[in-house]
Amino acid sequence: MNPVNLADAKAHLSELIDRVEAGDSIDITRRGKPVARLTTVTTPRKPVDIARLQSLTASMPQQTQTAAELVRTMRDGDRF
Repeated sequence: MNPVNLADAKAHLSELIDRVEAGDSIDITRRGKPVARLTTVTTPRKPVDIARLQSLTASMPQQTQTAAELVRTMRDGDRF
C-alpha cells in the first residue's frame, strides 16, 4: 500500500485510479494519518444453475462435423 496525501490525491485522481485498476491499493492520508483506502471493486460471481445448463446442452443438436472441420469450413467460406 502506498500512502498519498489528500492534496496529491485530488490533483492526480485519474492516475491513482489507473494504479488501483492495475491491482495496487492506495491509502489516502490527511495530516499524515490514513483516512481512506482506494482498492478495486470485487464483483460477486453469479452461481451457475447446473440443471438449467444440462437441459440447455441436452436440447442442442449433435454436431456432425469435428471442430477442425467446422473451423476449416468457416474459414474457407469467407474466402472470395
